[in-house]
Amino acid sequence: MVRPKQPRGIVLYDFLQVRGGAEQVSLFLSQSLQAELCVGYVETGVLDDTEHAALKLINLHSKSRLYPATLLKTMRAFSRHNLFRDHYDWAIYSGFYAPLAILNNPAKRNLLYCHTIPRFAYDMRAWYLNRSPFWQRPGLRLFMDYVQRRYEAAIAPMDLIIANSQNVADRVQHYLQRPAEVVHPPCAIESFRWLSSGDYYLSLARLEDYKRIDLIIEAFKQMPDKQLLITSGGSAETKLRRLAEGADNITFTGWVSKARLQSLIGHAIATLYLPIDEDFGLSPVESMAAGKPVIGVAEGGLLETVIADQTGILLPPAPSAEQLIDAVNTLSRPAANAMRVPCEQRAQAFSPDVFKNKIQRLLYCPPHTGKPVCGGK
Repeated sequence: MVRPKQPRGIVLYDFLQVRGGAEQVSLFLSQSLQAELCVGYVETGVLDDTEHAALKLINLHSKSRLYPATLLKTMRAFSRHNLFRDHYDWAIYSGFYAPLAILNNPAKRNLLYCHTIPRFAYDMRAWYLNRSPFWQRPGLRLFMDYVQRRYEAAIAPMDLIIANSQNVADRVQHYLQRPAEVVHPPCAIESFRWLSSGDYYLSLARLEDYKRIDLIIEAFKQMPDKQLLITSGGSAETKLRRLAEGADNITFTGWVSKARLQSLIGHAIATLYLPIDEDFGLSPVESMAAGKPVIGVAEGGLLETVIADQTGILLPPAPSAEQLIDAVNTLSRPAANAMRVPCEQRAQAFSPDVFKNKIQRLLYCPPHTGKPVCGGK
């Protein structure tokens, strides 16, 4: 008996620059679906030797010395590279620039896994322009317009759009007039566990302006008896370190390894995550997987992950330092420990198996048809 041919697939993502949530999803899709992974470039140290050897990796080597040149080179690499000459049965695109590959001989079935639209060209356009030097704004406007046109051209032929949250699905509908199926990203919940109830609170977000790390620092400067660890890095790191000068209770760890991050979460009292209208936010799920409640904000993707007063505290949008101080004082060590089991239970909804099953169902059995495609079952 001749066995049916295994559908051949490819996952495409902008670039592996850091080890963030979007990067982890692309890696998981490639590995779990036994698909090739195409990226603009891979930053040194993002993949360990074992991961690199296990991947069927296509590296377009689009990195340049200047970041703006890297973005343009990445867009050109995906839109011009003849990736599909080998006739893939399906392709899953993610990011802002990788979807441009669909414009050059698409696969038989094409899905977009949307972590977010390029918000700098849409709803956060004014926010980015206002924070740019005056002389850079004309060029930035041209780039925003160019990205918007190219992105919308790439989205149009997609067979299906999958959003990582209802928040993002609503944004896709509003700006692109396309419906989207919601499939929350996977969390490697087995990698995170409760280790102890330590003596510090842990900030998990990247050090960018829209993550509101400055608000967290301002609050803890008024609570010298509370220890704060700020992990990760980002473009605002220098400014934030300067803001925290003189506060002996605030420590920056910089970028850390996976094992170190798991340890930091496992020993924390609770975690803090206060981004502006977050698309989804994997860090709160990792925190809950370790039995650690989250102090977050009641907007964006956190409304879909953290259950207020059960697995954390959700502050109102645009919270004040005083409101954050109250939340930290409320979420003392005993109060945080009481939320351990609900946190661990909540994290189960975001397991890799749940994610994989939902993606396969959408990949092989499109909504409203129930009929397999691409040889899937």
